Amino acid sequence: MRYLMFVKADERSEAGEMPTEKELTDMTAYNEKLVKAGVMLDGNGLAPSSDGARVTFDENNTPTVIDGPFAETKELVAGYWVIEVSSREEAVEWARRAPLGPGGQIEIRRVFTEEDFGDALTPEVREAEARMREKLSH
Repeated sequence: MRYLMFVKADERSEAGEMPTEKELTDMTAYNEKLVKAGVMLDGNGLAPSSDGARVTFDENNTPTVIDGPFAETKELVAGYWVIEVSSREEAVEWARRAPLGPGGQIEIRRVFTEEDFGDALTPEVREAEARMREKLSH
C-alpha cells in the first residue's frame, strides 16, 4: 500500500526559516533508513505558503486564484514522503521515527489504487491512465 505522509507546517516553516545543520543531518539519516528499507518513493520539503497560491472553484466551476500566505498554519503542509508499505500500521511506525521534535506533526493518508475506484474506472479510463503513467516513467 502506498501512503503519503504530510509534515504539518509550523511558524518556522511558514516564516521561510531553513532547517539547521543538525535538523538536516537527522532528516537525511531518517530518509536513508526509509531508502535502505525500500519503502521511500519520494519526499521533499515545501516552500512556505507565501510562495504559493490556492485555486478554488465556485458553484459554476469558475476558478479563483488566492495568493499566499495563508493564515491557518496548522492546516498547511511543510513537506511530505510517499512510502510503499504493507499496512497502515507500518506507515504509522515509520512516521513515529521521523525526527521532527516537539510540536512536530505528521498526517498519514493512503493513496488510492485502481481497485478503489471500482466500476467507475472503465477500461477506457484505465487505458488512458496507463498511457499517462508510462509517459511519466520516462
